[in-house]
Amino acid sequence: MKKVGFFQSVRLKLIVVYILLLLLGIQVIGAYFVSQLDKQLTSNFTSSIDNQLNSLTFSLQNAFNAERDGDSPTLEDEVQGLISDFIEETQSINPRKLQILNSNANIIASVGTRDDSSDIGKKVTDYQLTNVLFIGEATEPKFKREEGSNDRVYVGTRPITDETGEEVLGLLHYEVYGDDISRQMEEISSIFAKGTVLAIVVTALLGILVARTITKPLTEMKRQAQIMATGDFSQKVNVRGNDEIGELGHAFNDMNDKLKLAQATTEGERRKLSSVLSNMSDGVIATDRLGAIILMNAPASKLIGQRFEDIQGQSLIDVLDLGDQIEEMGEVEETNSMIIDLSNDENHLLLKANFSVVEDENNEMDGFITVISDVTEQQRVEQERREFVSNVSHELRTPLTTMRSYIEALNDGAWQDPDIAPRFLDVTQNETDRMIRLVNDLLQLTKMDHKETTLMKKRVEFISFYESIIERFEMNKDDKVSFVRSLTKKKMYVWIDKDKITQVLDNVISNAIKYSPEGGSITFEASTTRKQLRVSITDEGIGMPPDTVDKIFDRFYRVDKSRAREMGGTGLGLAIAREIIDAHHGKIWAESREGEGTTVYFTLPLMSQKRRDKS
Repeated sequence: MKKVGFFQSVRLKLIVVYILLLLLGIQVIGAYFVSQLDKQLTSNFTSSIDNQLNSLTFSLQNAFNAERDGDSPTLEDEVQGLISDFIEETQSINPRKLQILNSNANIIASVGTRDDSSDIGKKVTDYQLTNVLFIGEATEPKFKREEGSNDRVYVGTRPITDETGEEVLGLLHYEVYGDDISRQMEEISSIFAKGTVLAIVVTALLGILVARTITKPLTEMKRQAQIMATGDFSQKVNVRGNDEIGELGHAFNDMNDKLKLAQATTEGERRKLSSVLSNMSDGVIATDRLGAIILMNAPASKLIGQRFEDIQGQSLIDVLDLGDQIEEMGEVEETNSMIIDLSNDENHLLLKANFSVVEDENNEMDGFITVISDVTEQQRVEQERREFVSNVSHELRTPLTTMRSYIEALNDGAWQDPDIAPRFLDVTQNETDRMIRLVNDLLQLTKMDHKETTLMKKRVEFISFYESIIERFEMNKDDKVSFVRSLTKKKMYVWIDKDKITQVLDNVISNAIKYSPEGGSITFEASTTRKQLRVSITDEGIGMPPDTVDKIFDRFYRVDKSRAREMGGTGLGLAIAREIIDAHHGKIWAESREGEGTTVYFTLPLMSQKRRDKS
């Protein structure tokens, strides 16, 4: 496992969190403190300036109201002396500009860092100043920034009135620097910055210690998890406290015990499964959801002649050569079982494969289990039985045909008894016809068993083809049976031998008509499932027991032998139908209940769009 670097560790994250929280607290407190301090310093400054300006204003008011004679100094000189003395006596005031205006808005005295003596005597046209002369009310003092230096300047204007306070004799305009406030705020900000740095250093040291107490148990748990990953569950985590980390340590140790027990249980089940698979006579092959082989027992390896190590991960379709029967593993769900021919020039081998789907806890397909068994001997016995039927059929066909010719001649008038002879000949002829049909059916089955029948396949639109066969039966059926069609309007193309499939449909529909009661109906359906066409024919006849449904496709099997014989059946029609459907790589089966009717289904592969376009 890759080692976690310091810059990616929880320890660094905890330290950073501590520092950020401290910075946040300091910033909030500092911002509030500085704001309040700035307000307090500003308030003190303005109060001090206002008090000193009140004294100056009073002195100026006395100067403006004094009576003057020839020996007295002029108003301009006295006022200039007052403001000069005021500046010298009040060292705390640093005036940018201090100007005295008479009632005519002329500057009569001026001092300050921005004092321009050439302005004395000039008339002021500033609206705010002249407005004070006319109204007699002082302007609200305020701070503003000096252009160029951006220094704070306290600016205001006060009227100078007569003794009654009604007439404005002049005004005092002042602009005072607030340097002390800025300097004090800078010193305080510097102190805060140094304190913040010191607090961060101390917090970082404390954070390292605190983070170590938290991360050390986590590091031990990580080391223990790495040991557990190797299969060693003997060690446990040391629990040093009863806090959340201590509870996590207890939970980790409990998980260790449960994993140890689960591993022992799993190992025991694995041994049992291995023993069962090894001692089975049938072969078992397990695949994942994509069909790749993940498990195979010894009997399966012996049956297919390949070792598990050589085919692990390969597709089951390729290993068992199922390409002619299925295209992808998803089709296995509908196949259930099939016969696999693994014969070669030296050895004849037929295997029967039964497929089952493995589902996970969410009932979703997780893989497949294939059980294979050797059915070569069973197939050989079946083959011998078929050959026997073939030989018997060939031996009986010629004499039976001759018998039919003689009986037809006798039926034309050779018998002298006009009452008994015709009935006898009719029965004999019917039985002869039935036996001939039997022989023909046996011969057809034999040919199909020996793969002697060549299918003349071509591209067919099945729905219209199906409709034509239904219409043919509908024209000739009795009124006691009604037909119900449930066919899709969608065109579905199949690659089939029309004559053979017609034979299948004729046989199934004929059986449905035979066993339908008076007033019953026969339902014809056709639909698609994945890549297959699905056809069903349902009657409302007598039905059959569940244990006999799968046997109706066996040769010579009849549910009701007496009734089938009366109707002229040979017991081979559905067997022939199954052979034809199998030759088309389809499937045929039936579902039935006694007294509720029977439904016969069969499927045929649909043509792919690519193949349909080429046809």
